[in-house]
Amino acid sequence: MTELPLVVGVDGSEPSLTAVDWAVDEAARRRLPLRLVYASLWERYEGAVPPGEQERPAEQVIAEQIVASAAARARQRSPDVRTVTDILPQGPVDALLREGDEAFALVTGARGRSLLKGLLPGSVGPAVAARARCPVIVVRGDRAGLAGTHGRVLLGAGEPDTAGEAVRFAFQEAEARGCVLDAVRAWHAPAHESVVRPLRAGEAAHRHERQAAELLDTLLGDVTAEHPRVRLRRATPEGTARKVLADLSAAADLVVVGARHRHDGSGHQLGRVAHTLLHHAQCPVAVVPQR
Repeated sequence: MTELPLVVGVDGSEPSLTAVDWAVDEAARRRLPLRLVYASLWERYEGAVPPGEQERPAEQVIAEQIVASAAARARQRSPDVRTVTDILPQGPVDALLREGDEAFALVTGARGRSLLKGLLPGSVGPAVAARARCPVIVVRGDRAGLAGTHGRVLLGAGEPDTAGEAVRFAFQEAEARGCVLDAVRAWHAPAHESVVRPLRAGEAAHRHERQAAELLDTLLGDVTAEHPRVRLRRATPEGTARKVLADLSAAADLVVVGARHRHDGSGHQLGRVAHTLLHHAQCPVAVVPQR
């Protein structure tokens, strides 16, 4: 069976090239082929090249240079990774979503080259993550997080209806990297509990922490047994999940969260946690849809 590729959206920007570097390393770890795609609607605005025309449109030349440069960079970083390129006559979001139907995962940079057909810089990744059928990794963060020197994958354990696939992806990632997996389920007691019953605030906090630990055990259950070599650490810190995970991302190489499928079929509900991480995490972020 042919391995599904790791697909990277490239546009020539520095964040895009950083994403290529990260994806090459990931493809080498996972033994996956790499597919670099550049998407543009230039033909719609400039028109197709007439037969016999000698001079190519400037946008076509730029597109060819971008993918050729990205491919050369990828092959120099890891010659053993099979790398192919393509130029797609679509908008970047639509192109990546279509690519994601036959991809192991989609990878984008944190910011794009410029305003892309009405999309703000940095909005391609979140837009794709909200609708893709495969995991989406937005490559962002500080130098240590990008280099993968922390030796730690961070899993934000959400609700059972969103977390199953994310848990499996996080275990697989930790095993491929040979690193620690920090599984975190944050909790916080609603403010009204300490106001209405201040003498029982400690009791309420203990109850919420216990519930978080029980849910974490449930989510990790069978998957833990499937990956006995992964060094697992569980944590149930107090605080909002988005703040806890954003803070912990400073000591991680990848943070993994799940996405809830929308009932109307239009995509996935990222929620405030994923939205926060995609814009503020200090390491790459993987958003994994629940199938």
